[in-house]
Amino acid sequence: MASNFGYLMLLQIAGYIFPLITIPYLARVIGVDGFGKIAFAGGVVIWLKTISDWGFNYTATRDVALNKDNLERVSEIFSNVLWARIFLMLISFLILLGAIAIIPYFKENQAILLVSFLLVPGGIFFPDWFFQAMERMKFITIFSLLSKTIFTLLIFLFVKSKEDYILQPLFISLGFVVCGIFAMYVILFRWKIKLYAPNPSQIMLTIKRSSDVFINNIVPNLYNSFSIVLLGFFSGSVANGLLDAGSKFTNIIQQFLSIVSRVFFPLLSRKIDSHQLYAKLNIILSIIASVVLFLSAPYIIKLFYTEEFSPAILVLRIMSLSIVFSALISTFGTNFMIIKGYEKSLRNTTIVCSVIGFLISFPLIYIYSFIGAAITITLTRAILGMSIMYKAKIIKNKELAI
Repeated sequence: MASNFGYLMLLQIAGYIFPLITIPYLARVIGVDGFGKIAFAGGVVIWLKTISDWGFNYTATRDVALNKDNLERVSEIFSNVLWARIFLMLISFLILLGAIAIIPYFKENQAILLVSFLLVPGGIFFPDWFFQAMERMKFITIFSLLSKTIFTLLIFLFVKSKEDYILQPLFISLGFVVCGIFAMYVILFRWKIKLYAPNPSQIMLTIKRSSDVFINNIVPNLYNSFSIVLLGFFSGSVANGLLDAGSKFTNIIQQFLSIVSRVFFPLLSRKIDSHQLYAKLNIILSIIASVVLFLSAPYIIKLFYTEEFSPAILVLRIMSLSIVFSALISTFGTNFMIIKGYEKSLRNTTIVCSVIGFLISFPLIYIYSFIGAAITITLTRAILGMSIMYKAKIIKNKELAI
C-alpha cells in the first residue's frame, strides 16, 4: 500500500507538471477557438469511451483483486474484458459514423471527432485497470510518464499554428498506443497472463455482469459531457473553449482524487472496514483543493492563458465547488456501494439525479452559455453527491442494526 501511494504521488506530480508546460503554449498557439473544438470532440468521445469501458474499470478490477493469486482465473477475466471492450469499441465507432452522417454540426467537425476517437482504442490497449487490480501502481506510473512525455514533446515539435489544434488529441492517442504496447508485453510475457481466444457467450456474459455499473457510469454524461456538446450547438467553439479552460484545473484535481480512489478500491474490496479512514482522507483533500482553486482562480487563468480566456475565471470558481461533490460520489458510490454490491441502488440514484441535470441544462446553457454549463455540472454533482452519501449512510445504519 505504501509503495502504491509513493507511485501515486509521483504520478500526480507529473500530472501537474506536464499540463503546466503545455497549457500556456497551446493557449497562445491554437487560441480559445481551438480549445473549444477539442473540448467539443472530447465531450462526444467520452460517451463512446464510456461504452467501450462498460464499467469494467470497476467490476473487472474488483474481480481480479479478489482472484489475483489464481493465474488461470485472472487470465479468463483479462481475456473476456479485453475482447468485450474491443467489441464495444466497434459498436461505438459505428455510432459515431452514424452521428457524423446525420447531424450537420458533427459533419462539420468530423476530422477532430474521428481523430479524438483514437483515444478509445488507446485506452483499451493500455489496461491501467489491470495494474490497479494487481496493486502494481508502479507500472501505471511508468507508462503514464512515458505517455505524457511523448505527448509533450510532439506538441512542441509539431503544433505551430491555429490549424494544428487537431494534433493535440492525435498525440495523446499515440502516447497511449505506445504505452499499450509495453503494457501488453508486461502482462502477457512477464506476468504470464494468458490471452484466450474470444468466446462469444463469455463476452456477452461479461458485458451483462457489468451492465449496472455501465449505466451508473454513462448516465452522468447526460449533464456532464452533454453540457459540453449542447454548449457547442448553442454558443459555438469559443464558449466551449472558455468552459474547457475554466474546467481544466478542476479536472486535474479530480484526476488526482480519482487515482486516490482507485488505489483504495482493491484494498476496500477486501477490507471494507477501512472505508471510514478513506472517506475522511478523500473528503478533506477535496475541500482543501476546492478552497485553493476558488481563491486562486484569477491568478491561474491569467498565468496560464491569454487575455481572451479571462471570462474563464468565473467558470473555474464555479467548477472548483464541484470537487467536493465529486469526492462524495467516489467515496460513497464507487468505493462503498459498488463494493458492497448495491450497484442497482447506485444506478437508480445516478439516473434520477442525472436526468435532473439533463433537464436543467437546456435553459441554463441557452440563457447563460458557458456559465450556465458550469452551473449545470456543479449543481448536478452536488445533488448526486449528497444523494449517494445519504444512501450509503442508510446502508451503514442498516448493517449496524443487524
